[in-house]
Amino acid sequence: MRLRRLFRIGSGKRALLAFVALLCVSTTRAQSPAPETAPSLFPGGGLISYNSIFTTRGLMPEPFANTPATARPSFAHEGDFTFTWGFYRNFDLTILVPIVTNHFEITSAPTVGGTGLGDAMVLAKYRFYRRDSQRGTTQASVTLGPKIPTGQTDLTDSTGGLLPASLQPGSGSTDLFLAANWTYTGLFNVKRLVADEDFHTLLRSQGTQQTRLGSDIESRFWLSYRPYESKNVAREWFVGPVLTWLHSQDDRIAGVTQNGSGGDVLLVGITTFIGVRPGMHVWLGMDWDVAHSTGALFMPTRRHISFGITQQFRLHF
Repeated sequence: MRLRRLFRIGSGKRALLAFVALLCVSTTRAQSPAPETAPSLFPGGGLISYNSIFTTRGLMPEPFANTPATARPSFAHEGDFTFTWGFYRNFDLTILVPIVTNHFEITSAPTVGGTGLGDAMVLAKYRFYRRDSQRGTTQASVTLGPKIPTGQTDLTDSTGGLLPASLQPGSGSTDLFLAANWTYTGLFNVKRLVADEDFHTLLRSQGTQQTRLGSDIESRFWLSYRPYESKNVAREWFVGPVLTWLHSQDDRIAGVTQNGSGGDVLLVGITTFIGVRPGMHVWLGMDWDVAHSTGALFMPTRRHISFGITQQFRLHF
């Protein structure tokens, strides 16, 4: 990622207060706050962002009188508040706090769901490779860290019954997030053509209601072109197609595997980033289901919309 002219925070106290405020606001992963996912922030760099994610899933193929224990939200919204700090050369620290809204709809019963604080993540990124050339820059990084059980797990339906773990904003489990990212600038010797790959997994443990939600794998490939870029890089525009593969394993409840609750989805879409001023980007991404598994309990993602805003700045502690 190119270095940009950034907003300065003159004192460490103001930076700390901004950080605390972000945490007090009160995972499907979407597009990163930055157009290119592999680069790390420069030492002393900071970033805050908000990402709003809307996900619609297909209904379960079989009718149910009550909410199934493996049900996923037929409609979900996640608002992600993210803080990233480049604390050392090639290293980033990210804290992500989500606010989650889940709704589950079936024809034979009222819609159930609610809104609450989701599980936070604390992630460390290490950029282990960078190579500059006349064509452009190639970069690669790895990210890992825990998802911690900060989310709400006590949502109920209209009769007071506890909703299944899969419909709660939080999971009640401590999970491990792992990611690998790669960015190649100047594809086919076109300087403004960028290939960006984000491959990550969430390895889950048992959480609330003796439920171990299926671990997730996601591969997201974005081919972007910059039709416009100002000389000082204060304004720029990225746009291009996205191909995403999602895989989820079967859930386990009280030690019993729920066969058919996991599956695969292939999504295609388009994402655009616009640099509106130095250090600030806004983005919009849309994806649609083109192929998916047909498990008896599987609810594939049908439509995915994400938009957000990000601002970089310098931290002086």
